Amino acid sequence: MSDIRIAFVAITKHGAAQVAQLAPRLPTASIVVSEKFAAQMQGLPNPVHAYQGALSAQIEALFQAYDQIVFFVSLGAVVRLIAPHLISKDEDPGVLVVDDSAQFVIPVLSGHVGGANAYAEQLAALLGAVPVLTTASDVGKTIPVDILGRELGWRVECPKINITRVSAAVVNEEPVAFVQEAGSRNWWTRPTPLPGNIKLFGRFEDVDTDQFRAVLWVTRREIHEDTWLRLAERLVVYRPPQGQA
Repeated sequence: MSDIRIAFVAITKHGAAQVAQLAPRLPTASIVVSEKFAAQMQGLPNPVHAYQGALSAQIEALFQAYDQIVFFVSLGAVVRLIAPHLISKDEDPGVLVVDDSAQFVIPVLSGHVGGANAYAEQLAALLGAVPVLTTASDVGKTIPVDILGRELGWRVECPKINITRVSAAVVNEEPVAFVQEAGSRNWWTRPTPLPGNIKLFGRFEDVDTDQFRAVLWVTRREIHEDTWLRLAERLVVYRPPQGQA
């Protein structure tokens, strides 16, 4: 967690108390609190930013400065605070909410690409809380199409609409072909078996594409334009780094 730019944000007495207890365990995380609660943070190893006025005036700067913003604030308030600043899942930071009793950690924004889901699980483990994940691929324990292989250095190659269409096929348990011609075989990291709607292949030529709603293809081959056109919005390609088996 040390290389992630993290901010803990609190505006209430209880929220500030939770931050004061958690922050020493993550000393590189910044603390953002209302000025009247700054005294509660004295002696902590973390950087502390005590702001004046409304928290809403701080959101733009927080979005620019941090990768994960953890609000010890009500979920409804956070939704209203961040709404004017949303751009896209490729640019927005991860946003999480911790409830007033620190029983639940809820990823609100950028769960996959922004890493909020993964960070929620890490934070929940520290707090002894429950991570509340609502992303379909996490709930259904299936392939996260948009970030598959990211920890292995895989790069996704396809139009954005393909991610949407293929993700829908995966979570709706439609037939999906997974073709792996390169890269590490350790891409399935869940403790549960691979879902039954995912069928594995070693070569693209072995796939009868008419039988599958989507194709995930891990390869170093050049993909010809006619293949993209033929499969339309059903194809997502992953490019593993050179040197990976």
